Amino acid sequence: MNNLQPASVFKCFAQVNQIPRPSKKEEKMIDFLLDFGRKLNLDTRRDEVGNVVIRKPATPGMEDRQTIVLQSHMDMVCEKNRDLDFDFSKDAIQTYIDGEWMKAKGTTLGADDGIGVAMEMAILESTDIAHGPLECVFTRDEETGLTGAEGMKSDFMTGRLMVNLDSEDEGQIFVSCAGGCRTIAQFDYTEEALPAGFFTFSLSIKGLTGGHSGDDIVKKRANANKLLARFLYTSQQKYDLRLIDIQAGGLHNAIPREAWCLCTVPMKDKESITVDWNLYQTDVAEEYSVTEKTMVFALESEEAATSAIVKDCSQRLIKALQAVDNGVYAICQDLDLVETSSNLASIHKVPETKTIDVLGSQRSSIYSARVNMANTFAAAFELAGARVDIGEGYPGWKMNPNSKILSIAVEQYKKLFKKDPMVLGIHAGLECGLFSEKFPGMDMISMGPTLRGVHSPDEKLLIPTVQMVWDHLLAILENAPKK
Repeated sequence: MNNLQPASVFKCFAQVNQIPRPSKKEEKMIDFLLDFGRKLNLDTRRDEVGNVVIRKPATPGMEDRQTIVLQSHMDMVCEKNRDLDFDFSKDAIQTYIDGEWMKAKGTTLGADDGIGVAMEMAILESTDIAHGPLECVFTRDEETGLTGAEGMKSDFMTGRLMVNLDSEDEGQIFVSCAGGCRTIAQFDYTEEALPAGFFTFSLSIKGLTGGHSGDDIVKKRANANKLLARFLYTSQQKYDLRLIDIQAGGLHNAIPREAWCLCTVPMKDKESITVDWNLYQTDVAEEYSVTEKTMVFALESEEAATSAIVKDCSQRLIKALQAVDNGVYAICQDLDLVETSSNLASIHKVPETKTIDVLGSQRSSIYSARVNMANTFAAAFELAGARVDIGEGYPGWKMNPNSKILSIAVEQYKKLFKKDPMVLGIHAGLECGLFSEKFPGMDMISMGPTLRGVHSPDEKLLIPTVQMVWDHLLAILENAPKK
């Protein structure tokens, strides 16, 4: 690990990964950043929602340059393999090297966006990097609501040129992003006693690829929740199926990798439904033979249950889960890019509230299409008798055709690597969307090293691309426009 380059960035990344930083629970990370900036004797502040800004004066001879804002988010998606004993509120991420990739042992790596945080830290503590005035901004809670960016006041940043360090493909410069929202459906449930002679069993699906529900939605990966719902739907058509419990999926911005439920059928149907499950597993494996090579399906006998969710409620739930749209809904008319999508993110029976809560997220680069997608999601559950709440969401970010920072970034990339970068939009939410509303005239790009499997325990960072992005970033800073 000590031999990785750039050494200053990987040193800072190792420090970041020692600090617990789940979304909405970033207090330790906030304190760390405040202490980091103040030890460097730099102007260091936090706002009332927990964002941190550290300002660094220009190096000698660069005082006449415009201020550049470097921005990353301090929180991380906390996903782990089900069988791993790990507490994201106190345990450090355990990283290791696998060839050219950095990975974590059974958890998300935290490079989204810890590697962006590390780059900012390395620049702040450097003594040999040429740059104009800098504002290094670290936002909180990007992953579960963008509440840090949402709560930021309009005077928190003074610069109007920004490099967002939250993208996942070296050589790609992003200049626009999709807006999104979350939709929650709630079914009230009661339970009823089961008659004698029922077979109780659990169904589980795990080992799926998962990934980011925006950036990876086009990659034809299976959604564990939809796979489970699909089997339950056909089974309740054939058998007296009763649903006892369901715990499936996780975060709104992750394609579900695992799903589990507890069911029961009359004992006479025990063998039949087991055969159906095995045949279904074969069908799904064929359908996803390219993208899902490590799926694990399991049907296991369980202790006999005495009660189950009232049959009418579970039937309505399962029908809605079968009907609801999931995946890519529309492709942009003028770009080879996903325009609109929806992700069936999680399904959880919650005994404390006697509800079954279903969470989805909808994205689109067109506001009206996003509204329509959220309404489409909502309608499926409203027809099934659920209460539905559609969140306000967050805005998209439109490309600035006259961007100064983009012009500099493209020119310097060509000089460094003797090829053109790709200038793209992304089907994922970036804080740039909110910044474009809160800070009129903000000229922005987003870039970063290559990551794969983000928002899942398969997250990995392509080590050589960190040096490439680092060199590119320093060239941008050195060539900042004059005031």
